[in-house]
Amino acid sequence: MTVGKTLIDCHVHLAALPDGDNGCYISSTMLKSPLFRFLLWKHQLSPDKPREANQKYLDGLLTELRASRHVQQAVLLGMDGVYDRNGRLDQAHTDFLISNDYVLKTAKAYPHEFLAGVSINPQRRDAVEEVHRCADAGATLVKVLPNAQQFNPADPRYKTFYRTLAERKLPFLSHVGYEFSLIGKDQSVGDPDRLKPALEEGVTVIAAHACSYGLVLYEKFLPTLRDLVQCYPDFYTDISALTLPNRLRMLLHLRRYPEIHERLLFGTDYPLSVFHIAAWGRVAFSTLRDILQTKNRFDKQVSICRGLGLSFRSLGDIMVQPKL
Repeated sequence: MTVGKTLIDCHVHLAALPDGDNGCYISSTMLKSPLFRFLLWKHQLSPDKPREANQKYLDGLLTELRASRHVQQAVLLGMDGVYDRNGRLDQAHTDFLISNDYVLKTAKAYPHEFLAGVSINPQRRDAVEEVHRCADAGATLVKVLPNAQQFNPADPRYKTFYRTLAERKLPFLSHVGYEFSLIGKDQSVGDPDRLKPALEEGVTVIAAHACSYGLVLYEKFLPTLRDLVQCYPDFYTDISALTLPNRLRMLLHLRRYPEIHERLLFGTDYPLSVFHIAAWGRVAFSTLRDILQTKNRFDKQVSICRGLGLSFRSLGDIMVQPKL
């Protein structure tokens, strides 16, 4: 292991096209979306050759991760679907699904580079069973995106699900704020205040994107972030996507609240880009020069955030190693 490679990126997306074998799904609407088409173009992936495209995406991620000076591992995130009131998969309203089996299989194939971040919508009728199944298979955390998966994290019906996460010591990583990448339905469920029921059941909660609202003009969840840090010792938040133009205001706010920094976990939101605009005029010229010369997205995220005076921790600091 290279000296200095101590970080785990807790927020890396495992993108995949359905190949008839991996259990993944993409709606026709999603395939035609500008963002998805851009990602296909940027990574030079052909939707007509899904197996080749999936391996190419994985190879690109592995190459960049292995070349990082700071990051040793990445948590690969799955994406569960939408479930109806009976807890059955509602494919008609699901835009994107990366199966837990594909996440677990990929992480197992590259144990030195990847950890499994499965996705379990608590609305599914077998949610508790799926937590146990994934925990037994070596999952590191559970990721959800309530806006797109169409559930309210504060719904009291999910208490048993949260208790199971606490029992299996699986952190709960939830998207926070507005959702742009997928088709968000009810944006109000991105309010981090709705994560309190999970915290009250003893779950280690990681709110994505430092609780950034994501609409550029103001950060309505900054008071909520400070309150959650003060009231819940098992509450954390990651710094993924904070260099994006629509979220960098929160990145700049965090510089003024060093008491929050010990609850910040490193993340990038790969494959999204890392922008350096926040560093201009706020870091030393030599630091800015190094940032501009850094092409590796993992290292650029580290350099920008540290250059701005942000300290953060690695997921490994709070992670309980699974017993296989």
